[in-house]
Parts: sequence; structure tokens; C-alpha cells
Amino acid sequence: MTRIAFLGLGQMGAPMALRVVRAGFDLTVYDPSARATAPLTAEGATAAASIAEAASGRDVVIACLPNQAVSRAVGLEAGGVRDAADFGVYVEMSTIGSAVVEEIAAAMAARGAGFLDAPVSGGPRGANAGTLTTMVAGSDADFATCEPVLNAIAGNVFRVGSRPGQGQVAKLCNNMISATAMAVSFEAVTMGVKAGIDADTLVGLINVSTGRTGATLDKFPQSILPRTFDYGGKLATMYKDVMLCLEEYRERGVPHHVSSSAAQIWFQGMAEGRGDDDYTSLIKVVEKWAGVEVVGKAARRDA
Repeated sequence: MTRIAFLGLGQMGAPMALRVVRAGFDLTVYDPSARATAPLTAEGATAAASIAEAASGRDVVIACLPNQAVSRAVGLEAGGVRDAADFGVYVEMSTIGSAVVEEIAAAMAARGAGFLDAPVSGGPRGANAGTLTTMVAGSDADFATCEPVLNAIAGNVFRVGSRPGQGQVAKLCNNMISATAMAVSFEAVTMGVKAGIDADTLVGLINVSTGRTGATLDKFPQSILPRTFDYGGKLATMYKDVMLCLEEYRERGVPHHVSSSAAQIWFQGMAEGRGDDDYTSLIKVVEKWAGVEVVGKAARRDA
């Protein structure tokens, strides 16, 4: 039985770790919040008192953390895995950009541990359903060690390269496309509604035409038209990923005119204090400017 440690039991980490313990792995978890660890211990996981205790002696240590600062602290600094006794492979499943992942990978190599760069896409819904996609970069040996637990966490496991950082780039490519599709569809559908077109009709025709995207197929029907704004991801998280992607463009000298323009509306959402709101609520920024709301029939009936 592979011995796993899971560090970080937030909106993504908790359901991912739950899938690990339910798959039968020997799981130790750590999170600063005892409230976060309780559902995992109820399923048979062991809660550790520190990061070092959780990671020590584990075959695989998985981190799913909110930002670069936390990932650096856990991966590189005193009080983190630096203080742990021997462990096998460190798997960074956070989205933190290639530069930070390369730093952490170098630190793991210096202590003789393996490393995988394996960010995930699919949000909390995918984490709960086991339908996440993970984009994995690392050595053949480290991937072989971790593949069973990755398959327990994610429904789609893609090996994108052997160099840590490549997984981050793949994830950010995906999220920039998603963020840009949301931004342009929010603007276009708001315009159509202001012109007097029924919102359900407009989204429906787009979804059988060439303009369909993940935003029109999923986010409009599930969260925007019903005005629930509960798709499952924070606006601040998508903004973080958009800004990380802009850094990757600049680092590699790749033109990014469209992506830079899309980033502006995400920045506007943050400037309006919407960071903790669901990312589908970004359409409210456009609606406020336009003086119209995109409301589906069902929401109108319930009003």
C-alpha cells in the first residue's frame, strides 16, 4: 500500500484527499484548520500536527495550496517539508507558475526526493466528482510511483513532459482560454440581451453554433441564467491564473494581445471587490456598465 501525505485541505484539496483515502491508500493529512481535517479522519485518514510530521516517511507527498507564497513556505522554508524525514516523491498540484515550481523541484532534487509538477483543472465540482484533469511533468520513475494515486484523484491524467514547469504551462494555457472565453461571452451575451433578445434563446442558439464555449455550454445554463452564481470557483483564483499566464507569455517572448485585453476585465472584477465571489459573477461587471441583467426564464418566474 502506497503511503500518501496530503497537504492543504481547501476547496480543492479536501475532495481530492477524500478520493485518495476512499481508494484505499494509507493517508496522512495536514491543514492548519482542524475543522478541515475532521471529514478526512472520519474516513480513516490520520491527521498530523505539522507538515513535517505528515510528510515524514511517506512514499508520496501531495501539496494542493492556494498561491505561490504558501507553496514556497511549504516546499522550501523551515516548518515545511524541509524539516521532514525521508519521503519519496513530492507532487505539487497547486497552480503557481513555472518559476516557483522549478525552485521547489530543485530543492527536492537537492535532498534526494523525486518531484512531479501536476496542477489540476476542473474546479471543486470536478474534484468532488473525480473528473479533474491533471497535467503532469516529471521523470518516468516519479510518474510511475505516483500514477495510481493520480488516477484516484483525476479522471484524466495527461503526461505533458519531463521538465517540472511544463505542467504549469499546460494548466495556464487551459485557464487563459477559459478566462478569455468567459470574458468575451459575458460581453457578447449582455449586448444581445440589451438589444432585446431573450437570454435563454441567445445562449441556446450559440450552443448549437460556432460561438459555443465552455462558458456558454456550462456556466451560463448552470449559474448565470438562473442567477445563482455558484459554479464553484472564486474570481480571485481565476485572476491569479490569468496573471500567472501573462508572466509565462512574457518569459517566453510570445505575443499576447488578446489575453492581455481579457485580463483587464478580470482585474476590474478584483478592483470592485469581487475576489471571493464565484467567477461567473464577473458578468455583473459587464451588466453594471450596460445597465441590463442577463436573466433566464426560470429565474424570472421565481422572482
